[in-house]
Formats: sequence, structure tokens, C-alpha cells
Amino acid sequence: MAGALPAVTLPSVVAELLSEMAAAVQEGARIPDEHLLSLKFVFGSSAIQALDLVDRQSITLISSPSGRRVYQVLGSSGKTYTCLASCHYCSCPAFAFSVLRKSDSLLCKHLLAVYLSQVMRTCQQLSVSDKQLTDILLTEKKEEA
Repeated sequence: MAGALPAVTLPSVVAELLSEMAAAVQEGARIPDEHLLSLKFVFGSSAIQALDLVDRQSITLISSPSGRRVYQVLGSSGKTYTCLASCHYCSCPAFAFSVLRKSDSLLCKHLLAVYLSQVMRTCQQLSVSDKQLTDILLTEKKEEA
């Protein structure tokens, strides 16, 4: 599981924390409180919001026969955002502003929820054709414009 996490794009302390959380889940244990506190320390209120998204099972992994994988996260506002875990990207405005422009956050709550759902193995799964996945991505792009 740890190999699936984007260790290259996340600071090593975050990758290590997610890896330790994944190990706890794999052993069938609860995620230790100390890990949850560390998550809150690193990500602030986004950690709680991301955990809420995970609890509500708002994350769906969409995969196609060609191996392409994108995540869709149903945000608390009811809008769906597309996340690309492979390159550490989310289509939400908070990612564009706080992560890319201001660099005052490592991740938005949607992308953090994607990583947490991977760790906790709570991600919904949806298989679609390559054309359907392309249509999903193009629809997202049109909505942004």
C-alpha cells in the first residue's frame, strides 16, 4: 500500500505518517490517536474536513481499461472535484489558491481525503471505458472554464 502513496511529491514526514497509518489499518487496528493528532498538526482544520469526507465515503476511484486512474471527491458543498493523486492535483479553488498560488497549504481537503481513503481502504471503486473517463475529464474542464 505504501508504494501507492505519492512519496515523491509529499514531504517525507507526511508520506511517513500516511505509511504508518496504512500499516495500522493493514494490521486491522484502529489508527492511533497520535497519528490523528499529527495529521491535525500538519494540516490543521483540513484534516478534520478530509476525515469527514472519508467517513461519508465521498471518494471514488475511477479507473479505465488503459490503466488511467482519477479520483472524484464529492465536496461538502455538493460539488464534485477531480483529483489526480499521481501528480498531486485537485480541481478545487482551494488547491489553486492555497496550494499553488500562496503555498500556505500542502494539500486541499479533497486531495488529503483521497490519500486517507487509500490508507483506510474506504475508497469507492468505479470502472469505466476509456471514452467515459475522457468525457469525465473533459466535462470537468468545461465546468472550470
